[in-house]
Amino acid sequence: MWRVFLLMPCVASAESLIAVRTIPAQAVIAPDDVSIVDAVMEGAALTPAAAIGQEARVTIFAGRAVLLADLGPAAVVDRNQLVPLRYQAGALAIMTEGRALERGAEGDVIRIMNLSSRLTVTGRVMPDGSVNVGTTP
Repeated sequence: MWRVFLLMPCVASAESLIAVRTIPAQAVIAPDDVSIVDAVMEGAALTPAAAIGQEARVTIFAGRAVLLADLGPAAVVDRNQLVPLRYQAGALAIMTEGRALERGAEGDVIRIMNLSSRLTVTGRVMPDGSVNVGTTP
């Protein structure tokens, strides 16, 4: 008995995320800012969950792909914002106030000017918007 197999080309379907409206740099992506299209766009986010809640690092124009490289965590600290500074080493803990010299998301290392001493220090941004400038126990 002979069997005949026909091989038919099949088009794989893939989806990408595009901007519904122009999203300015430093704006947080909302659910109504993006839409899924049936197209493959290299480097684009594949699901809304990958983009919603993230911050646009550059302006993303309407109808363009939302590239993962153009997204990052939302900033917790803005430039020139007054932030609590914490230094902790063992039992020693010092709290003071500083001015952020750059924007930063949770976990970013940014420069801060200590308002008491006028010295520039670096520290890690915490989820509450404070900045740790020393080691933690």
